[in-house]
Formats: sequence, C-alpha cells, structure tokens
Amino acid sequence: MVALFRFLRILITALRYRLDELLPRHRLPWALALLLKLLALILPASSQTRGQRLRHFFEDLGPVFIKFGQVLSTRPDLIAPDIVEELDHLQDNVAPFDNDQCRDIIEKALGKPVGELFDDFDPEPLASASVAQVHTAKLKESGQDIVIKVIRPGIETTIEKDITLMYLLAKLVQRFATDGQRLRPVEVVEEYEHTIFDELNLQREAANASQLRRNFANSPMLYVPEIFWDYTRANVMVMERIYGIPVTDMNALAEQNTNMKMLAERGVEIFFTQVFEHNFFHADMHPGNIFVSREHPQRPQYIAVDMAIVGSLTQADQYYMARNLLAIFRRDYRLVAELHVQSGWVPEDTPVNEFEAAIRTVCEPIFEKPLREISFGQIVITLFQTARRFDMEVQPQLVLLQKTLLNIEGLGRQLYPDLDLWQTAHPYMERWMQERFNPRSLWQQLKRYGPELMEQAPQMPHKLSAALDQVQQLGELTPKLERATELINRQKANAGRTRRRLLIGVLAGFGAVATALPAAGVNLSAIPTYSWVLVAIAGWAWVSQ
Repeated sequence: MVALFRFLRILITALRYRLDELLPRHRLPWALALLLKLLALILPASSQTRGQRLRHFFEDLGPVFIKFGQVLSTRPDLIAPDIVEELDHLQDNVAPFDNDQCRDIIEKALGKPVGELFDDFDPEPLASASVAQVHTAKLKESGQDIVIKVIRPGIETTIEKDITLMYLLAKLVQRFATDGQRLRPVEVVEEYEHTIFDELNLQREAANASQLRRNFANSPMLYVPEIFWDYTRANVMVMERIYGIPVTDMNALAEQNTNMKMLAERGVEIFFTQVFEHNFFHADMHPGNIFVSREHPQRPQYIAVDMAIVGSLTQADQYYMARNLLAIFRRDYRLVAELHVQSGWVPEDTPVNEFEAAIRTVCEPIFEKPLREISFGQIVITLFQTARRFDMEVQPQLVLLQKTLLNIEGLGRQLYPDLDLWQTAHPYMERWMQERFNPRSLWQQLKRYGPELMEQAPQMPHKLSAALDQVQQLGELTPKLERATELINRQKANAGRTRRRLLIGVLAGFGAVATALPAAGVNLSAIPTYSWVLVAIAGWAWVSQ
C-alpha cells in the first residue's frame, strides 16, 4: 500500500510539471493517450523548459530522486545537453536528521560515547545531503580538526523502495518513449543502483581517498585530506577538516591574488595525471567537491573531497583513448576509426570508410573555430555519440571519464576564460605516449609481472609440448574434416540432381497424360484450377528441399 501511494505521488508530481509532454502520444496505448489529452485540457501548460521541469520533479520527490538526477547529469552520452545543464544545478541540500540519532549512530559504530572520542562536537551539521551529513569536531587525543560523515538512518530501505519504482518507470519510458531503446533507461537505473549503494559504504569512500592521497603525496597541485581509519566504519567516516576556498568563489580567489591561469592549467594537468599516469581518477569533480588552498596563491593548490565515485581504465583503454585524443586534434579521422575497431569499442565488421566519413562530418565544423573555443569534452561526447550509430556500447568507465573531462574543462574556462585546453594537454599526451614505450617503462612492467612469469617458467616446456600436440592433432584431423565436408556437399548435390530428375519425370508424365486426355475425350478446362495450383506447389516444394 505504501508503494502504491508513493507511485501515485510520483505520477501526480510528473503531471504537475507536465512531464507527459515529453512522451510521444502516437506510441502510447490509445486509452492512455486519450486520458493525457483530457488531462491536458485541465492542467495548465508549463512555461519552464523541459530541463527545468525535470529538475523540479526530482527535487520535489526527495533525496533519492535528487541523487538519481545527479547521476543522470553524468550521462551526456544519453541525455540531451539542455537537460544535463539543468540537472547539474540539482542541490543536494536536505534537512538534517535528529542530533540524538546522529550521536547514537556514531557511538554504536565506534563503541564509545561521543564525548570520549571527540572534543567540540558540533550538533549542527556542516552539510546535509541525501545520503549522509557532516559534523565538525576535534580528535580527543591530538586536538586535530576533523569532520565526521554519518550515513542517514533508514536510508537503505528508502532507496530500495524508490529504486523498485524507478525500474517500473524506466520500463515504461523504454517501451513508450521515442528514444526509449537508445536511452536504455533500465540500464541507467541499474547503474544508479550500484552507485548509490556504493556511497552507503563509507569505508569504500575512505579507501578511495587514501589511494588518491597516496598518489598525490607531496604534490604541489592537489591535496587530499587524511583519513583516520581508527574512527572509520561502514556508516561513519572521520577525516581531516580542510579550510580552503570554494573553487567557485571568484571574489575570494581574486582577493588573495590567485594565479588563475596556473590554477586552470593545473586542473587540466591533475586530470590527465590521474587518468593516464595513476589510472585512478576522481570521477565526481563538480565544483562542490573542489576547494583551493589559501597558501601560495601564486602557485595555487587544489583540495579535493568526497571520493565516493572514482574511475579507472584498462591499459588497453588508456592506450586507445590517448591515441584517439591525439589523432582527433591532428584531424586524422581514419586513424580514429581504425582505433575504435582495434580497441573493440565497435564491431570488427564496422565499415571503416563509412565510420571515418561520419567522424569527419561531426568534427570538421568544430575545428573551424579557434582552438581555445573548442570544447575538448564535447568532442569526446560527439565522437561517442557518432560511434553509437555503429553499435558502440559505451562502457561505464569511459562515461565517467568524459563527464570528468567536461567538469574539468568547464571549471578551467570559468577560472580562466582563455584556457586553451589542448595546448595544456597536448605536451602531456605526447610525453605519456613516449614514456609508455620507454625502455625504463618496459623494465618497470617486467619487474612488476616478472615474479608471475618466473612462477610459470618451469611449466612452460610442458605447456608448449601440449600445445604442439594439439596442433599436430588438428593437422591430422584437417584432411578427415575436408573429406567429410566434401562428402556432405557431394551428397547434397546428388540429392538435388535426383529431385530434379524426379520432377522432370513427373512433369513429363504429367505432360503425357495432359496430351493423352484430350485424345480420350477429356476436356482439360474442366479440371479445377486448384488442382493445377496444387501440382505447381508440389513441384516447387520438391525442388526447394
């Protein structure tokens, strides 16, 4: 019953924002289309854009749907740009839960009263979001300033119920929406389900933060707060408190005389370092998760928080992505098409000439602009959208990559409008490609996988001997298979000739009867037409066997 009321509320909210206008009437069952037409006479038309209506729809339905809208905003390969832009504005500010509940969760997780663990615990949350809220305090032992992130009580049950309804809505969209099959709404809900349940495990987020902190240890470009593992559990996480400037606070950055050009360029370098050098990138780098250190404003340093969502690529994807980016900006569309086939991103039988022409058609107009006006992220999205026409299945890690690239590029242009992302990224990409085949890099790979090779070395003669035996057996079987195939083909040919001979004999006999019957006084026109048809069908069926 509760689920029914929730479902009715979702439908009423959708109608209030006239989301029915996004559905094509001609694909709906006639009864539903008629009902929507009647409702359209009663409901007032909306003056908002479709993106605004969808954003308000998610906001009205609460935390779980707000988070779903945020996940949708990370899928520019599926969602129209105007909708993505609006969903990026979704505010994840949710009313905090009761302070006593918060204390109870912390004490049960850590096994001690809050007063014994922390000093200056602030009962008012620093921030409150859909999945968790954050409180400030000091460590009892060291006095260090910290933040305590606590998962909302009962949120898992709420998520499970709402996701069940999301699956129902996704199936309706997939069936009736014009782009239902292309948008793959059921797969999007599945992806969201994995994402949000991962966010419920704060130990996973803490592990991501520790890895990122280790990757950028002593880096002048990026600082990641320390995780205090002794105070971290699945539903509670304690980390160092930071006091940076929000990256969107342009006035504060200007007041401390921040070098905006270097800040923008370092953001680009951080992205490419994470993706290609560390192969571990922060995949949720929207402005709310990025701060700028108050130290060294002429050599600015970023501070990153909220590492719940991270991404990584396979070595093959790294290589092909790097070569694709280089080839795109050299306008080598043939190589781009060939790389997509070689990487397995599109089927092997993809017509490379047609794919190359499609890529050229969408990329050439973009490159007519000055380089600093070209959106690097939009080119990647356009490329993937073009490849989708050739049956490319975009993998989740590539989607995370393109969304992160869009965020970094947009942020960089906001900080420094004249940012030429290609000028910043190109030397890095060239250097990375050279280092990939550097003897030192090959030696590092050999050292990394050497123990495994040495472990397998004693077994290699046996494996090689077994492989040679199998090759020999296949060689012996080949003539037999060829003879069997030849025999089958000969039998089929003989059977065909036999059927044709029989048919000719039957037709000849039928012709003899047909010529003899008039001589015997039988009128051929008196024979029913269907008899002739049956004879023709029988002959055709016999030959076609």
